[in-house]
Amino acid sequence: MGNTRKYDEETVLRARVLLLGSGRLNWWQEVEAYRVLATVSPAAYLPKLVRALTSYRNASWRTADPEVELALHAEAVEAARRIGTDEPNRADVLCGTLRSYQRSLFAAGRRAEGRAVCEELAEAGRYGRLAVVLAEEGRHGEAAELLGRHIAAGEADVSDWTLIEWAAELDAAGRHEKALEVFARLVEDHRRRAAEDLSPLVSLVWKLEQHARMLRAAGRLAEEAAARREALALLVRLARGGEPVSWSGIEASWVTLLALSGRPAEPAATPDAPLPAFGVHLLHDWSPDVRKDYFASIPALERQTAALRESGDLSGLIVTQRRLTVRRALRWESRRRGDVETLLPAFDEGVALARRLATDPDALARALTDRSMFLLAVQRYEEAHADFAEAIALQPIVTRT
Repeated sequence: MGNTRKYDEETVLRARVLLLGSGRLNWWQEVEAYRVLATVSPAAYLPKLVRALTSYRNASWRTADPEVELALHAEAVEAARRIGTDEPNRADVLCGTLRSYQRSLFAAGRRAEGRAVCEELAEAGRYGRLAVVLAEEGRHGEAAELLGRHIAAGEADVSDWTLIEWAAELDAAGRHEKALEVFARLVEDHRRRAAEDLSPLVSLVWKLEQHARMLRAAGRLAEEAAARREALALLVRLARGGEPVSWSGIEASWVTLLALSGRPAEPAATPDAPLPAFGVHLLHDWSPDVRKDYFASIPALERQTAALRESGDLSGLIVTQRRLTVRRALRWESRRRGDVETLLPAFDEGVALARRLATDPDALARALTDRSMFLLAVQRYEEAHADFAEAIALQPIVTRT
């Protein structure tokens, strides 16, 4: 939908009058006027044309045709590239436009083109989306390398989210010791902030629990035990007095780590069958196509759990029911949460099923821990403590000094 027509003086004059008039323009009139004026005054009007084109999502008359949206985003990218290199905001405008364009491409199922745009963004220093796309396609080593290179160079904002993502990709790539090193850094940073009442205790518990899972997988059982003991001590504090300071909106951290803990039960991602970048919160940066397919799998998992109940395959049912619970938890969070009772029954069922499998105390410990971490998210601290204490009692190695 790019426009390369030359306009006569009368058309240019009408466009100026239209924009200067007292009447309110609709979105399409504004775009048409900026298209005209951008040909004669590019420095003044190309940025305005870009903004107008990318505001299509808010246009009252917008259609449901993704091809129309893609064409508008493509035109916006073309216009952004025409902005003079001497303009101070050119890079931000272009990268913002490319980011919108790639999201529309992924939503339309045009993944290869979306990845190419993400590669262009990475060349401009905006590497985050490319790291996610690589992870979604199972290219974990490349994603970990990309993240590590920018973090080491001091180019990355080393937030909790960045460290979780990096550790997740290192772990998925088989670099387990480096992943543990990165996650230990995350835990230590949070431990220090929590001691100064600059970060919630609940969030530290979630990170300690994920760290303990990683340590257990690496066979570092004494360190796992220490992490779980520290988490239990924090749960005792929370059960007795709650959070020292008020916090809100931290559930995203819990649900992201829950999803990350469930990655081993999912199939391996490939370029032809992408999966979420576990370790990245879905509202932050999952690609639209991956998000859609992930939640679309819920009905099939529901049918699978029903069949497993019918067959009496308790072990298989426990694994599949947890995969389903993780998806329901992510959907609960993506909808900006809701009534606790809409999600708690899924965790209750996980515990009930695991209690029936007397031969596998680890399954019950895992189910109790899952429910405990959710109860922390909804500020039911005493119940969370009771579940976690029972889980620890089922794993003697955790209580050894």
